[in-house]
Amino acid sequence: MTLNILHRLHARPTADGDGVNIKRIADFSGRHLDPFLMIDEIRSNDESDYVGGFPPHPHRGIETFTYMKTGGFEHRDHMGNRAAIVAGDTQWMSTGRGVLHSEMPLPDETHGIHGFQIWVNMAAADKMREPRYTDSRAQGNPQASNAQGATLRALAGGWQWHDTQLEAPINGLSANARIADLMLDPNGQGQLESLEGERLILFVYQGELSNPALIEGTAVVADNPDSVTLQAGAQGAGVLVFTGSPLNEPVAHMGPFVMNTEQELRQAVMDYQAGKFGRM
Repeated sequence: MTLNILHRLHARPTADGDGVNIKRIADFSGRHLDPFLMIDEIRSNDESDYVGGFPPHPHRGIETFTYMKTGGFEHRDHMGNRAAIVAGDTQWMSTGRGVLHSEMPLPDETHGIHGFQIWVNMAAADKMREPRYTDSRAQGNPQASNAQGATLRALAGGWQWHDTQLEAPINGLSANARIADLMLDPNGQGQLESLEGERLILFVYQGELSNPALIEGTAVVADNPDSVTLQAGAQGAGVLVFTGSPLNEPVAHMGPFVMNTEQELRQAVMDYQAGKFGRM
């Protein structure tokens, strides 16, 4: 089925944390990626790009979802969680009313670090609930391959992949959000079926697609069809696939805080300065 593409977005270089170089697609207007807010990618074998990591910092009002392809990060937070999130692992943190955490690099000796952090917006009614944390280390993320050179790895939620139902160990993201990694051999082809949610987002992080025509570092937002067939170009492709239901709520953003009003942002800053996000 031909995709009805609503928006095209391009990853831009920036830096975050203690000088970590990343590429970012962000939308804090609520007009394009809703219910997603941001897709960050870090990919480097140069230690100077990531050695500073992400020292202790707060969040409120969002869910962070981390997925590592190479190397990893050590996560610590004020709730007492400590975990090495390494190649193939995923991690979900529903920050709610407040989390204080750090993420420090664990590079692969040869290939450095390659991974993603995705921000999912939370509904206004949930932004001040207690924080939640989970990761995939105990179970791993299931994947399956077809005969046309395509492999789908379920990262969040359930995915129908040809005759296989893949259930990721992480479920229950805000706004029915689901995430998968589609890995295509040169000229490989895969069909995504029984898609849920009102929006489909494709982010090509490696290679290119010939159908639809997308190059590396590009994301498209489309109305969600019942099914869609993706075809890689001669280089093959790696594609993050997202589905979700737009929240259609006001977005107020300031650094690590995403709320619905400016007053709520000011309150988040005051609460952090007063030590209400806990201690590490």
